[in-house]
Amino acid sequence: MRNQAPSRFTTPRLTALLGLALGTAAASAAMAAPARDQSGYAQAEWAQDYAAPAAMQVQRETVPILSPQTVAATEQMVEKYREIVSRGGWRPVNGAERLRIGSKGPAVAAVRQRLIVTGDLDPASANTGVYDSYVAAGVKRFQARHGLSQTGAMSAATEQAMNVPAEIRLRQLETNVLRLRSYSGDLGRRFVITNIPAALVQTVEDGRIVTLHAAGVGKIDRQSPIMNTKATQINFNPTWTVPASIVKKDLIPKMQKDPNYLTDNRIRILSNGQEVSPKAVNWNSDEGTRYTYRQDSGADFNSMGIVRINIPNPYGVFMHDTNTKGVFGDDFRFISSGCVRVQNVREYITWLLKDTPGWGREQVEQAIESGKRVDATLSSPVPVYWTYITAWATPDGVVQFRDDIYKRDGVNVPSTISAPTPVASAESTMPQTFEPGDEDAN
Repeated sequence: MRNQAPSRFTTPRLTALLGLALGTAAASAAMAAPARDQSGYAQAEWAQDYAAPAAMQVQRETVPILSPQTVAATEQMVEKYREIVSRGGWRPVNGAERLRIGSKGPAVAAVRQRLIVTGDLDPASANTGVYDSYVAAGVKRFQARHGLSQTGAMSAATEQAMNVPAEIRLRQLETNVLRLRSYSGDLGRRFVITNIPAALVQTVEDGRIVTLHAAGVGKIDRQSPIMNTKATQINFNPTWTVPASIVKKDLIPKMQKDPNYLTDNRIRILSNGQEVSPKAVNWNSDEGTRYTYRQDSGADFNSMGIVRINIPNPYGVFMHDTNTKGVFGDDFRFISSGCVRVQNVREYITWLLKDTPGWGREQVEQAIESGKRVDATLSSPVPVYWTYITAWATPDGVVQFRDDIYKRDGVNVPSTISAPTPVASAESTMPQTFEPGDEDAN
């Protein structure tokens, strides 16, 4: 999200970090056509729609979060926040959650001062008691830096984020500098970063970000693991074998309520390789636990969508598409059972396969459109890093904070997003079947 010289990765008027922009885009996001950089990779991002000096806007990132530049910038930000703390930090903002353009009152002045302290608002902007376009632009910038929907209007989550004390933000930065330094070695010429607290995937090549993808990551009680692995194979149009735990907890109760549930969701019952009719099973007994259940491949109903990315690891998790893409527009994307759902997955797998002979974008599309199971093994496995970074800075001096969703920072950061907040489209409220993770899927 950073100011940048023109490069082959530059697209005009991009919003902040992709994972942040999705929630902001709201209804327009679902209709926006992805922009493409000159290398042909689509970026599902939306243009900023507010008037503010370019220097005050949060730009799209080009520097990977795992890089020497990010370490150096974060170290500098630690010093800046030490100065802020030494000056007394910032005052709490109260009663501001309903402020919009045109609002008046003492809470507006409190918001102005809070934004000025952290550089989200130019002190020279008109200092009136009105919530004007300058304040709205500053609030959008603040929201972008905290992974919140960039509406430019105050909300409960925005006010909560503003009221996290400066001392806690400083301790977050100090904690995450150590995490960032642990990745100071050679990560590879091409690699993938999943930053779990940001629910974001970056693809990196020659030290620059190529594509950004919003992600759905593990729930608080089904956490995505921190690990280093490699992407080795792409499975197009995969089927999904329902794990025994979900059969017992979810599938059987659903069949008791709706005898057509399995048929409607294209889930077959198998016994020794032979298909069994749902009508032949006594769903009010434990008989249902004796069978294997396999969901057909299909972009519209299969929980893995059109593709699964294999990343061998001891946790039984992987990366995949999803049949409920509306979640990518939500602020709260901690919704999986440990696996990582990847937005704009076609661009992601095209990038993964770019050095594998016979696998260009055309071949990727053909494999998807065939509707058949096709496996593509990467000729050179690509390193994949699942990380946990809740605070970092970028070379242009912008600092980012995210909720410590798994409570690993040890500083008791108050949660600013406590529950799912679907804002992208009606699609995000569609009923979901099951979530792959920690189980057999093939």
